[in-house]
Amino acid sequence: MSKYKLICWNVNGIRAVLKKNFWEIVHDLNPDLIALQETKADDSIMAQNILQHEHYKAYWHSCSLKKGYSGVATLSKIEAKEYLQGFNLPQFDAEGRVIITKFDDFTLLNIYFPNGGQGSHRVEYKINFYNACLEYMEKLRKAGEKIIVCGDYNTAHTEIDLHDPKNNEKTSGFLPIERAWLDKLIEYNYIDTFRYFNPNQKDVYTWWDMKTRARERNRGWRIDYFFIPAELKPNLKTAFVLPEVLGSDHCPIGIEIEF
Repeated sequence: MSKYKLICWNVNGIRAVLKKNFWEIVHDLNPDLIALQETKADDSIMAQNILQHEHYKAYWHSCSLKKGYSGVATLSKIEAKEYLQGFNLPQFDAEGRVIITKFDDFTLLNIYFPNGGQGSHRVEYKINFYNACLEYMEKLRKAGEKIIVCGDYNTAHTEIDLHDPKNNEKTSGFLPIERAWLDKLIEYNYIDTFRYFNPNQKDVYTWWDMKTRARERNRGWRIDYFFIPAELKPNLKTAFVLPEVLGSDHCPIGIEIEF
């Protein structure tokens, strides 16, 4: 049996978080893999080995459209037998939102899902991305791959997942159409790992608005998730949120899983 500790964290800029004791945090958490979103670093920056570390190998996917936008990276103690950048769909892959790493025991999809806050066209883009993602997940699942899907999903699922649901019903990130896709994920027999262990726990969030100092008052949103297919339920050992870890407007989340 092999047990793995996986961490997921939207770092809101890898160069910024590297100046905020990033490696000390990684050392303390000691994950086997850490999936990072919103790295905001293009290939020319990533190629400078800014994530070089004696214990971790870095895999990344950067935005090719504009600098300082989007981007994901996965750091792993285990060398991937294969890695893929994106879903092989140009309309989504150009924004650098997906890095897939395949290992003997499982396949990790590290995804920075779109934010729909810039207008209706971006909400439509977000929903199209969601649907393409689920189709890709199901393709891997039906091929027999044991998939783990983590990242910043940019949507709070239910009212328990954000501080002020009533005033955010028309805000992207809590729109009915966005939440319906997470319902669909559940219908397809995927498990929100944190809710699996903590079905009714309130006031647990993963993102806070920095402008309003919302973190100090814990007025946040839970928009970062690990989802696994139901068939991996016996493998899942624990799931957790780490709001005490600073360095970004998001906090890390994690699971432990055994194969």
